[in-house]
Amino acid sequence: MNYKVIEGSVTAAKGFKAAGIHCGIRKNKSKRDLGLIFCETKCTAAAVYTTNLVQSSPITICKKNLANGYAQAVIANSGNANTCNADGEIKAWKMCELAANELGIEAEDVIVASTGVIGQRLPIEPIEQAITPLVKELTDDLQGASDCAEAIMTTDTIKKEFAIETSIGGKTIRIGGISKGSGMIHPNMATMLCFVTTDAAISSEMIQKAVKHAADKSFNMISIDGDTSTNDMLSVMASGLAGNDEIMTEGQELNEFTEALTTVCRELSRMMAKDGEGATKLLVCKVSGAKTENDAKGIAKSVICSSLLKAAMFGADANWGRVLCAIGYSGCDVDVHKVNVSFSSAAGRIDVCKNGAGIDFSEELAKEILVLDEIDIIVELGDGDSCAEAYGCDLTYDYVRINGDYRT
Repeated sequence: MNYKVIEGSVTAAKGFKAAGIHCGIRKNKSKRDLGLIFCETKCTAAAVYTTNLVQSSPITICKKNLANGYAQAVIANSGNANTCNADGEIKAWKMCELAANELGIEAEDVIVASTGVIGQRLPIEPIEQAITPLVKELTDDLQGASDCAEAIMTTDTIKKEFAIETSIGGKTIRIGGISKGSGMIHPNMATMLCFVTTDAAISSEMIQKAVKHAADKSFNMISIDGDTSTNDMLSVMASGLAGNDEIMTEGQELNEFTEALTTVCRELSRMMAKDGEGATKLLVCKVSGAKTENDAKGIAKSVICSSLLKAAMFGADANWGRVLCAIGYSGCDVDVHKVNVSFSSAAGRIDVCKNGAGIDFSEELAKEILVLDEIDIIVELGDGDSCAEAYGCDLTYDYVRINGDYRT
């Protein structure tokens, strides 16, 4: 598809404003910990959530609020996950009410999210005191989006923002988003929050289809450490202010919107994987020639999830046997005697395995390729036409250090 990368992330689309401030949930006063996204008009909306049986109180409230397919605002805090707390749902609903009262909308039209330490009660007083100044900070410029992106960060080292502009139905539409996530990330949603906005006109039913597809192609293809969290959410709000005819049925325009949404989600996924806790490298496993899409996705995930391979990539070691091993235990239908493996980066590409067997290659060139910070692991199966990508990172000493003192 043709698209242009633009500034603004969640404020790029028409009708949206955002803000982020420090309210006092986090001890560090220099870190924003409360974010808000608001649309001037009620939006069609949809979301997908973690598959973990233990789910945060905000997710419980969001599922109720989004049951009708509409929303108008997002309020989210970092520093506390509001999970496994007796009063969690009360606090999550209170956050909705506080935002709604200040914005002049219904509490049922608020998406609420929290991220941080699990099992500690969320103090509501800092949010109560901060809601008025937070709303006053709302702006439709790049700064508001950036402040909001910062407010949802936990162990993230960079803000994750992305937006594009494209054309659907003869009208220019914009899609932008912010996300957070560095650890406790595994396929089928991860410890992540992602909020996407668009000015496309699309029905609640069709946006739900698009969100599910985009998540399956992006966030559900990330693994940092094999842990699936309790608070994971991808939500999308559509203002309809782009002026296109509302997308109400499946067809070309839904496909175009879904592709654009998937583009945004994939880029945010890559940012999350590269910013994995302690990570020094982004790993992308590109699988082609699979019998089915499920086989391609399963193999790509299996490779990305291999702790041994992740460690090898940290050491710039072209240990391709670990790729074959991960393919072998993936449970997917594959003829291992047809498998080719290559490693690639900005420094070049090197073939290391042909037809399931090792071949002679230059260890020196392999090292030059693997020392860079973005590595493609290319797997060619020779069994069919299906393909998939999965996103991950290397496994470093710092991962243990970060998670050894996470609460402190």
